[in-house]
Amino acid sequence: MDSFELNKIMGAILGTCLVLLVTNFTANAIFAPKPLAKPGFEIAVKEEGAGTKEAAAPAASEPIEKLLQTASVDKGAAAAKKCAACHTFDKGGKAAVGPNLYNIVNRERGAAPGFNYSAAMKGKGGTWTYDELNKFIANPKGYIPGTAMGFAGIPKDSERADVIDYLHTLSDSPAPLPTAAK
Repeated sequence: MDSFELNKIMGAILGTCLVLLVTNFTANAIFAPKPLAKPGFEIAVKEEGAGTKEAAAPAASEPIEKLLQTASVDKGAAAAKKCAACHTFDKGGKAAVGPNLYNIVNRERGAAPGFNYSAAMKGKGGTWTYDELNKFIANPKGYIPGTAMGFAGIPKDSERADVIDYLHTLSDSPAPLPTAAK
């Protein structure tokens, strides 16, 4: 191969690089990327304003005892899939972002082994009764201000009752469902 052929090959390579460089500069001038103000995605969480605890925690429209009479375990299992992003449901399951929810009904609040609860949750005390679960699932940050749970809640009464009915079945000896007052 003589030097003239080598010069043609090198010229073609340099010409291609020059065309790519000019195309890149032109594309950047036309389609200038806008830098983000802050990196990442914002997760929208419903925040409640400062106020009294009564104002922060909305009362359920119907008592949980009445709602549980028509609740469906199957619908609750399907609705609880949105909880599975942070919680596990199996017996002896490990805590994930949130604690394991097996045997949650009548469990001491903030007492699941292997999970580090927020100070607000530890400070609330008490047990997870059906009514307490109903109020918390409706609006976690409203019911326990300062909780680390970033879930906005389940506003629909029937869906919340289905989830609670499903959670009550997750036990070796499920707590009896409350009866509606007549």
